[in-house]
Amino acid sequence: MPDQQVDATGQAGNSNKRALVLAGGGAAGNAWELGLIAGLSDAGVDVTEADLIIGTSAGSTVAAQITSGTRPAELYAAIIAEVPPPHAGSDRGRAPNLSALNYLEWSNGVIGSAEDASDMRRRMGAAALEMDATDGSGQTRWRDIVAARLPSRHWPQQPVLITAVDAHTGEPAVFDRHSGIDLVDAVAASTSNGFGAVPPYRIGENRYINGGYRRSENADLAAGYGLVLVLSPFGGRSRMPLEWGMDLATQVDELRAAGSRVETVFPDGDAGDVFDAKATDPSTRPQAARGGYAQGQALAEQLAEAWR
Repeated sequence: MPDQQVDATGQAGNSNKRALVLAGGGAAGNAWELGLIAGLSDAGVDVTEADLIIGTSAGSTVAAQITSGTRPAELYAAIIAEVPPPHAGSDRGRAPNLSALNYLEWSNGVIGSAEDASDMRRRMGAAALEMDATDGSGQTRWRDIVAARLPSRHWPQQPVLITAVDAHTGEPAVFDRHSGIDLVDAVAASTSNGFGAVPPYRIGENRYINGGYRRSENADLAAGYGLVLVLSPFGGRSRMPLEWGMDLATQVDELRAAGSRVETVFPDGDAGDVFDAKATDPSTRPQAARGGYAQGQALAEQLAEAWR
């Protein structure tokens, strides 16, 4: 279980602009990030005012949610009010989701066969396209699910970057309000794992898979910003070989070398021991959110000075 970490030892950047990086982490990660942001906000530190917000996978949903005009406290309250699935609290509810385990086994096989990050992205996209045997209903269903999670379906004026990977070419993709696509489609692409009920997401003639295959947190997109705050539900861990440079530590080193001050925050024990295959289980969300909220309250004083 990852420990809480706030690391503020990086060099001071030349810019006074602030970037917020929201990594993926399933249903639990989404809830933890929203809870932490709400806890910080209620303690006087509003990170939703960042000059740039970068969202990956579940973090892309958070990015769209916190820039919608809905206050963090409202988003947090909505999670706490969620009705858990019928099996919540049973042994079944605490067990890793079977489809999540199948996805990890499938994707680990693809990663293990790849020579480098670029090769992995090409192979992952090809495998996802080969697996997709849907008639288009899977895409429609996924878009409806994503749309229901967003308070607004319009891009904010505030700079927001949403990451994905082109399934046909393996090339990384980054969407913003100037990309000419709907916010819902950008988030749906970033959150598509290309497996089972969530096929590669079609936008025009292209199809996309999860933004986490570009790079784990995609914090490198904040290069040039004076302060970079990274929320990483999986504690900076990566399933990719370290020599590929996909991991958060490598991204942090790059940012600091270029002059950015970088702070990273990982879940502590109050969010629950769920940041593995169990993170996709919706029943984890209330505890993850409460843990994040308490963590945000505890960290507010420490982060306030840096966030000014």
